[in-house]
Amino acid sequence: MADAVEEALPRAVALSWGVAERPQRGPKRELSIERIVDAAIQLADDEGLSAVSMSKIATTLGFTTMSLYRYVTSKDDVLALMQDAVCAVPIPPEEEDTDWRSGLRLWAMASIQVIQAHPWFPDIPISGMPLMPNNLAVLDWGLRVMKDLPLTEPEKMSTALLLSSYARATAVVERDVTRSRQVDGPPKRGEAFTAALAELVTPGRFPNLAPLVLSGVYSDAEGEDEQDDFAFGLERILDGIEHYVASRRSGEEVVAYEPRPEPVPNDKAIREAAKARREAESRLREARKREREVIAKVRERLAKEEERRARDRG
Repeated sequence: MADAVEEALPRAVALSWGVAERPQRGPKRELSIERIVDAAIQLADDEGLSAVSMSKIATTLGFTTMSLYRYVTSKDDVLALMQDAVCAVPIPPEEEDTDWRSGLRLWAMASIQVIQAHPWFPDIPISGMPLMPNNLAVLDWGLRVMKDLPLTEPEKMSTALLLSSYARATAVVERDVTRSRQVDGPPKRGEAFTAALAELVTPGRFPNLAPLVLSGVYSDAEGEDEQDDFAFGLERILDGIEHYVASRRSGEEVVAYEPRPEPVPNDKAIREAAKARREAESRLREARKREREVIAKVRERLAKEEERRARDRG
């Protein structure tokens, strides 16, 4: 039976469940899948995912690269096992479940915390549905929170995907901004920045964005904006789920979703028109700049002439 299960599963999945055949351990210092994965996670945490290679893992552990292949068939196995290993998060007992909204909030927070602790996590591509034990334990926790909601099983899975995708996307943005600031330093913003940006984001082209730019939102120095964007967005998602659940419970007819619109055609004419508009706007900005320079020079000349006339009158 175990052999049949192992043959039906990808190697990494079988290893994660402990149903894959493991090599006999040697009499001396032992190597193991757990040690390989732990070393790989430490490398990724310290140096990024690009630092993880079979040779570097082997060197860290004091073994040859070939010895690792007795335990895993490829680096892809290691990456998959790394991803599952860091998903071993504390799952609260069922008796601590209060209401579904609080439960899903906690579940989403746990999702983003995994990526915050291991920024390389989202750099490993998603290859399909979760199959490994820690990933499934986290998913089972989320489904447990939703067990009493009037949702179909596919709707519960879609809700879990919505929340986990939101946590993943937000964590990636936060990570990338942090990395950028570590390289370039904090952004230099202020009144001058707002004024310069306002020259580009004009009400004519961006009628809804321009007021926001002028309000100074783009100029907030790091730490001045106290709004937690992740928490704000999470509450709005939960609001939507709550509304959907309430509609279901009331017996109201609910449209689960609208069909996706047709994709926007990748038309060369559209791209060329956009390019022409950008070029025209650039020329207009240059013309306005020259106009301001001419006006400034005229004003300066008039001021000097007025000063000269005042001296002559005196």
